[in-house]
Amino acid sequence: MLDEDVVIIGGGAAGLTAATVLGRSRRQVVLIDSAEPRNARSRHLHGFPSRDGADPAELTAAGRAEVRSCGGRIRAGRVVRLTRFREGGFAIDLDDGAELTARAVLVATGLRDELPEVAGLRERWGRDVLHCPYCHGFEVRDTPLAVLGGDNRPFTLHQAQLLRQWSDDVVFFPNRIELTEEERHRLVARGVRIVDGDVARVRAEDDAVSGVELADGEVVARRTVFVGPRFLPRDELLTSLGCAVGDDGWVRIDPSGMTSVPGAWAAGNVVDSTAQLVNAAGAGSKAAIAINHHLLAADVERAVAEFDG
Repeated sequence: MLDEDVVIIGGGAAGLTAATVLGRSRRQVVLIDSAEPRNARSRHLHGFPSRDGADPAELTAAGRAEVRSCGGRIRAGRVVRLTRFREGGFAIDLDDGAELTARAVLVATGLRDELPEVAGLRERWGRDVLHCPYCHGFEVRDTPLAVLGGDNRPFTLHQAQLLRQWSDDVVFFPNRIELTEEERHRLVARGVRIVDGDVARVRAEDDAVSGVELADGEVVARRTVFVGPRFLPRDELLTSLGCAVGDDGWVRIDPSGMTSVPGAWAAGNVVDSTAQLVNAAGAGSKAAIAINHHLLAADVERAVAEFDG
């Protein structure tokens, strides 16, 4: 007999929403959270109805209360191993030595942002070093903006063009990106100033970004720096489980979030680098409904077998 109907791994928007939907469906659900949210350094969240401008911790606290209000349980910890039983169901091993078992699992462990190695960048990350114009562009509109080149070339070039919607003072620092003549032409035509040369550091004064310093000592005054990180999914549990991975290197899911492993779902940034909070919450809800239907089908088959037996 398995301990739980569903174990959810990850306590962000996707995991909390799924836990609430499943709890309201009268399922036995446990959410395991390591308390390391991607947006931990952000002061405000945006684009989530009724919560725009709130501290991300407020959304998490409200979501946790909702999970508990419908019978869901929340457990602190880190899952170190996820395995599937041959006959179905899963074992979930935690870093404190405990083990849970469940009929189905949802992995919502998010992703990790890998920033370029530039001094001062990580210290300001989530405050005035940002990556998403849709999350933070409105708050820094009509101010001097920088876009810093890094390893995520397509994303960064798109950023430089996109941010002109929020400010007419955008400077692009290619840094390690070699621009083609066509790319350079399109940026200049759009009104983006290009400053070539290696970037040495992001400067800050009075607890705020003040400029971008080049290797030759030149400092270009800026108020906010946008950067394109490399998005690395925290998908080790999924890949170790044997979930199929697409050509892009990300775990494949169907429209409901189901992976190639029966009984295992994934939602949020762990399988979708572009998902904002509201998208992740929607994905968590969709996955939860699909999981409930998956369990329902098994419940019906078992009831029929017992009835006929």
